[in-house]
Amino acid sequence: MKTRLSVVAIALSTLVAGHALAADPAAAKTREQVRAELAEAVRNGDLIADGETGARFNQLFPALYAQPAVVAGKSRADVKAELAEAVRNGDLIADGETGAKFKDVAPAQYATVRAETPATTVAVGKTREQVKAELAEAIRNGDLIADGETGAKFNQLYPNRYPQPVVAQGQSREEVRAQAVESRRANGG
Repeated sequence: MKTRLSVVAIALSTLVAGHALAADPAAAKTREQVRAELAEAVRNGDLIADGETGARFNQLFPALYAQPAVVAGKSRADVKAELAEAVRNGDLIADGETGAKFKDVAPAQYATVRAETPATTVAVGKTREQVKAELAEAIRNGDLIADGETGAKFNQLYPNRYPQPVVAQGQSREEVRAQAVESRRANGG
């Protein structure tokens, strides 16, 4: 009983909306066209069944409505071949949180695959000593991330624990006074 009332209410609201759209001459439809569209929507279950979630009748009760034809994609053999290639190359995602691939997590296991593929230029990284020095500097300055959710650094959360960056000082009071006196002399003041 409730579904019939919902269908009737939706049908009426669709007709009212149709009148509002009919005011636009570019989108003008005849009454028969609107009724045909409504009948088609009822037949396909494309009307909204639940106003809170926006779910349609064909989503809530799929057994009552004809399912759309599935477009043929790749064959099973093609999909298996692609999967085998991805496994061989390490292109599958190893960590769902970071999105890191297996070839990034364990590069030594996929070194032979890289040797077979055409060479790509790789930037030369830092030495171990450079990385250690950089880490020590980051620890000393509090440039390490303290909170993974917000991305806040230690020196932002606890500014009194870390040295503050040196701000370039402007001119001293005496220099400003000297410039003002010089400016007055030059302008005849």
